[in-house]
Amino acid sequence: MPRKILVLGGARSGKSRRAQAIAEGLGPRRLFIATAEAFDDEMAERIRRHRADRDASWQTVEVPRDLPGAILAQATAGRPILVDCLTLWLSNLLLGDADLETAGEALAQAVLECAAPLVMVANEVGFGIVPENALARRFRDAAGRLNQRIAAAADTVELVVAGLPWPLKGPTE
Repeated sequence: MPRKILVLGGARSGKSRRAQAIAEGLGPRRLFIATAEAFDDEMAERIRRHRADRDASWQTVEVPRDLPGAILAQATAGRPILVDCLTLWLSNLLLGDADLETAGEALAQAVLECAAPLVMVANEVGFGIVPENALARRFRDAAGRLNQRIAAAADTVELVVAGLPWPLKGPTE
């Protein structure tokens, strides 16, 4: 059975670096599913830096919205898949006024059905203060529910803090 791994962490915690290292250990050819969209120069630079961190053994597919469909379509090749990140995907859906519960259910089902090793990155946003506006509170709550749902579907869950992985569930490397 292919491994399903969720790597959680705060901003700049090292979660993406950790997830990439895990995925690189799962096979010589890998797929990176990117969910970010570059709406400004700062985000475009972040995306550029992430791309530069990956060598030619990676294929990249940009999927800002239909992540469940992309996971299932790409899993047929059997190569490891790295999704970075679930939180940006959720933001895309929230801003597009999608049904977040239905989307979360579809993603959890895709994780369970995925026939390839799957490593997923998500932000842990619940450690901070209560946001001051309704949209930010809705996002924080939806991210927490999505993380719970995907953690339940995953075999392994790690929390990365200051570049250090803390195992939360299942076997680690």
